[in-house]
Amino acid sequence: MTAAETRTDGALAGLLDRERIVARPGFNRWLVPPAALAIHLCIGMAYGFSVFWLPLSKSLGITASTACPDLTLASALFTTTCDWRVADLGWIYTLFFVLLGSSAAIWGGWLERAGPRKAGVVSACCWCGGIILAAIGVITHQLWLMWLGAGVIGGIGLGLGYISPVSTLIKWFPDRRGMATGMAIMGFGGGAMIGAPLANLLMNNFKTDSSVGVWQTFIVMAVIYFVFMMGGAFGYRIPPAGWRPEGWTPPAAKSTMITTKHVHLRNAHRTKQFWLIWAVLCLNVSAGIGVLGMASPMLQEIFAGSLIGLPDVGFAQLDAGQKASIATIAAGFAGLLSLFNIGGRFFWASLSDKIGRKNTYYCFFVLGIVLYALAPTFAGMGNKALFVLSFGIILSMYGGGFATIPAYLADIFGTQFVGAIHGRLLTAWATAGIVGPVVVNYIREAQIAAGVAPGPTLYTGTMYILAGMLALGLIANSLIRPLSDKWFMSDDEVAALQAKSAAVNAGPTGSFGIGTGGLDAKAMLAWAVVGIPLLWGVWVTLRATFALFG
Repeated sequence: MTAAETRTDGALAGLLDRERIVARPGFNRWLVPPAALAIHLCIGMAYGFSVFWLPLSKSLGITASTACPDLTLASALFTTTCDWRVADLGWIYTLFFVLLGSSAAIWGGWLERAGPRKAGVVSACCWCGGIILAAIGVITHQLWLMWLGAGVIGGIGLGLGYISPVSTLIKWFPDRRGMATGMAIMGFGGGAMIGAPLANLLMNNFKTDSSVGVWQTFIVMAVIYFVFMMGGAFGYRIPPAGWRPEGWTPPAAKSTMITTKHVHLRNAHRTKQFWLIWAVLCLNVSAGIGVLGMASPMLQEIFAGSLIGLPDVGFAQLDAGQKASIATIAAGFAGLLSLFNIGGRFFWASLSDKIGRKNTYYCFFVLGIVLYALAPTFAGMGNKALFVLSFGIILSMYGGGFATIPAYLADIFGTQFVGAIHGRLLTAWATAGIVGPVVVNYIREAQIAAGVAPGPTLYTGTMYILAGMLALGLIANSLIRPLSDKWFMSDDEVAALQAKSAAVNAGPTGSFGIGTGGLDAKAMLAWAVVGIPLLWGVWVTLRATFALFG
């Protein structure tokens, strides 16, 4: 029995305990990112859940919705005779991101103590169990059960799954913090690219004259996701105290924006730097998520007939068949944006290792302000290519913001509690998930109420307001400074906290024969397990986007 398998109280470590997953000599650190991707690709289906809304809105009528004119949101929760409205189902999407941010904030500290394996297992049980409970809600036609299952319990699983690899990857890749977290968080953006087409295939397979095939799809996907997420959770390892990559030493001339010390979780939120970074993330995400939620109708209403070779035909003049055609093209636009979202998570996070986190966010805000301000001009010119490219870059920075923020936090607060601090910071995402869509949707409704017809001018004011939000983010980012020494823990405090994972003498540092191997056969197999489904999702998405310019 090794020291790594014995808890600090003398008891033997359980299968899920943090002490049980301290890496031993011969372990390859490149096995950890695919483990994180296995979890993130599964929970990332939260972005693609809207694929179920239309089928579920006909779960009773099958071919058409069984509508009830007097249906309210409260009565929709319990009705068994009326089909649900898309707006009623859409609350599940809101619950996802509110609960994600809330659960990450509440249980982030527990995750640091319990370790990523235990958090990954709990995440798998909550996310997959919540989907199965939602399936029971579909069978019994109880919307409240779907809200509770997918929205609340599933949302808790999202939060724990999202932050489970963050501090682990940063500790495994101190030489490439941004790239490491970018690889994992890229999976959350890519989950819908795999899950949405898979869900469509399954629903079409299970569809009958008496069922739209949703509850069967829920169960199959929950089982598939559970297998992948458990595999990811049991693939997690943490480095022993004092571990460093083979041949790597911290640079002698370090940036003043990167600390080698650590801030305790209880003090992080007491610093102004925490709240400035909170504002930076919230404003960047609010702008991006608002556009992401309106991408399809925005393209249709701005370019209308020009999407199908009728440049002089406005949206209101299109017939039902023509609107169906441009809706398909707009779906391709949304898929293309998701590709930029995914690619940006890896590209910008990796770039931040070279130019620094603060400079990376300067790029997000300055470039974003310019592109939002120019978007109405591109729309007025009728230039689809520039319009699509500008929003592709905007969405790459939306995804890049998520992937860069854990490394930003590690630079400012140290790595000891970065997972828990990141969890608390994700309340900014929960806030942005409400603010962004509300700003975009309500401005659009106000414009329509004022008599503005669907077209380029319908979104002009929205674009300028979003540019203004990014300007506020730019100011917040400029105010971020290194912390003063009073906020950092002493060396003795850090040593006491790290003692649990010291396999372990507090003094020596080095690779200990751990983390070496690179992309050997075992690592390549692990990457193939997550890479093949991701490549399939990319291929399906690209195929759907060809019509946009074809």
